[in-house]
Amino acid sequence: MAITDRLAAIEARYEELTAKMGEPDVAADHSRLRALAQERSQLEEVVALHREFQQIGGSLAEARSIVEDGGDDELVQLAKDEIKQLEGQHAELEEKLKRALLPKDPRDERDVIVEIRAGTGGDEAALFAADLYRMYSRYADDRNWKTEVISASETGIGGFKEIVFEVHGEGAYSRFKYESGVHRVQRVPQTETQGRIHTSAATVAVLPEADEVEVKIEESDLRVDIFHASGHGGQNVQKVASAVRITHVPTGIVAQCQDERSQAKNRVKAMSVLRARILDMKVREQEAEIAGARKAQVGTGARSEKIRTYNFPQDRVTDHRIGITMHNLPSLLDGKIDELIDAVATSEEARLLEEQTAI
Repeated sequence: MAITDRLAAIEARYEELTAKMGEPDVAADHSRLRALAQERSQLEEVVALHREFQQIGGSLAEARSIVEDGGDDELVQLAKDEIKQLEGQHAELEEKLKRALLPKDPRDERDVIVEIRAGTGGDEAALFAADLYRMYSRYADDRNWKTEVISASETGIGGFKEIVFEVHGEGAYSRFKYESGVHRVQRVPQTETQGRIHTSAATVAVLPEADEVEVKIEESDLRVDIFHASGHGGQNVQKVASAVRITHVPTGIVAQCQDERSQAKNRVKAMSVLRARILDMKVREQEAEIAGARKAQVGTGARSEKIRTYNFPQDRVTDHRIGITMHNLPSLLDGKIDELIDAVATSEEARLLEEQTAI
């Protein structure tokens, strides 16, 4: 559908919603009125921009007509000056309209579940997984978002074989979603006596939290195992078994939580992870069917895809999806990753804008 047709359809729907909200039977039904008001508010920005765009377009046409007709020199000069100003406003509004029409990810405002797993590299990969966890938790702290560890498998030297945690905050998924993929590190390990640079990797998966209505799970499809939470070296740290492992039998997806002392709380958290993983599986299946697993410019976010390299000897971080390199590695690992995320998000927006046809 051409942009002009889409704008006309949005305008018509906006007017239809406005009229419906004024009907007495709708006004008396609070839930229906709220739903209509919410849909109308989502269209409001586009409608306002479109109307302003049309208004300026009309003024621009009038000014051009004055210049074409000629006549009074002073009036023609005023029209020329106005055209120059209006053309700038018209072009600016066109870009705003295109951005407003970009498809919005309905999951952007959700909390997220982040899973970090050590990949190739042994102990060094586990230490790097811990570095990534600290980077993300400090990033969340800077934005006043709350992080909660769901489960962690630690190594004896301060690393993580795997760590799963939640991030609670408005818009968390809109930022963290660009972090999915393989993160590679190049540095001299603490245990390296010859000073040789090793390459290790960790995998990051970012899942939007799922509502119960989105992912319906039958109790009969679950296998629940209760076990003792363990600390370093597999030692039991609780006398009462409270850790929970839940297996969704139809899909084979497993989630567990051992961070809480309460078995009930661990079950709630494990179910949250399970729902998110099942939703992620469904979304990936749908995307593969619809898009044929098409790779976008910034990548698919697939967990097998190398997205970034952290090179310690050269103080360099390179994002391979967009070819950007930064030389402030300590700051980035301290959670100052907004600039990097912004660059990837901007690149994705530019790609989407290229697909838009002119108004």
